[in-house]
Amino acid sequence: MGRLFGTDGVRGVANSELTCEMALQIGRAAAMVLTDSTHRHPKILIGKDTRRSSDMLEAAMTAGLCSVGANVVQLGVVPTPAVAFLVGKYKADAGVMLTASHNPCEFNGIKIFSGDGYKLPDALEEQIEAIVLDKAQTPPTPIRGNVGCVSTAPNVVRDYVDHIKSAVPFSLDGMKIAIDCANGAASRTAELLFTELGAECHMLSNHPDGVNVNDNCGSTHMENLMLYVKEHQLDAGVAFDGDADRCLAVDDKGQLVDGDFVMAICGADMKSRGKLNRDTIVGTIMTNMGFKRFCEENGMHFCSTKVGDRYVLEEMQQEGYNFGGEQSGHVIFLDFATTGDGQLTATQLLSLVRRRDAKLSSLATLMTRYPQVMVNVEVAAEGKLRFYTDNEVKEAIEAAKKKLGNAGRVVVRPSGTEPLLRVMIEGEDPSYIEALANSVADVIRERLS
Repeated sequence: MGRLFGTDGVRGVANSELTCEMALQIGRAAAMVLTDSTHRHPKILIGKDTRRSSDMLEAAMTAGLCSVGANVVQLGVVPTPAVAFLVGKYKADAGVMLTASHNPCEFNGIKIFSGDGYKLPDALEEQIEAIVLDKAQTPPTPIRGNVGCVSTAPNVVRDYVDHIKSAVPFSLDGMKIAIDCANGAASRTAELLFTELGAECHMLSNHPDGVNVNDNCGSTHMENLMLYVKEHQLDAGVAFDGDADRCLAVDDKGQLVDGDFVMAICGADMKSRGKLNRDTIVGTIMTNMGFKRFCEENGMHFCSTKVGDRYVLEEMQQEGYNFGGEQSGHVIFLDFATTGDGQLTATQLLSLVRRRDAKLSSLATLMTRYPQVMVNVEVAAEGKLRFYTDNEVKEAIEAAKKKLGNAGRVVVRPSGTEPLLRVMIEGEDPSYIEALANSVADVIRERLS
């Protein structure tokens, strides 16, 4: 991770850690880097999620970009993957998304996409960091007609919805589904998309007020959706996070279908139709052990990366794979998108269910999930750094691994988006691995918090 950019852009508490001044400076630096590569006025899109602070940061970011000569096109509230798609459609040089994804409303963030719709390469992120933090270069201050201008795009929702619909091979006619928008960006697009695909939609958490994003709703709080689907006897439910790049599902029995199950169902279907490149699915070190076993039993290869959809995508691009994702719901269908897209994932999964005339609960039985416990320990940035060198923490982790042996896994890692260390343990006995995870977490808490 860089000094400003984590695994998923710049992230912090808005107006405290992520200030207007920082957004302006990042805007100026980004415009300078992009101007160097294009030798003209770059065209940069800006989208945002529903947080109260997004308007404030949009204004600062726009000012920074324009002050160095970039022309800004404001997209308004849109999902992150819409920005990635529209960069190409609108022939822009870059796209900016203001969001803190699944985090609470007090957080916000800055994600930058290059002109090809992929997240900005590490080298360009490092250039921006050097300009902002080290004053390595001074951005120009053009005057008169060389200052950038601001415009809006009127057909954003229509263009994005049509793009998702074009990737759906089978309609959702007759399906009854619940859609949890997390009071986030999907509130602007999801009902139109799924209704036009033929589904009867029950909309949940689709009335954002600036502070209720991810508040006991969305992909990080699945309980309400699970109960709703079961009580209303629906075919399925889908839930997004604040910027709608994640999707988790609920089956017809009200049971959770996480990203591992989504990848198992869709990956096996793609293989059966000859659509899975090199018969390989890319996941991360957090992917459940049961998924790897599922792949082995069904003639597919599983490739594991570090946690973060950017690392999944890098592996896919380098090796020519076209499908991968994370347990958290970041799923990448590279044939249709350059990033994780929650609504694309939901439509691919549900159209598969409809095409097979099956129940999602039946399809989800194809993979057996190992019990998995996650304990989050809150630490400051200094604690994250000390994690790599603290001997007592290392000893606690090694002791847990020895106790599990070959019957499970221990993964301890710093979060790339939150001030947390995550302790994940998998094994056959839920109560035993929970106790083991808490024992490791207690040592981390004592040493690093």
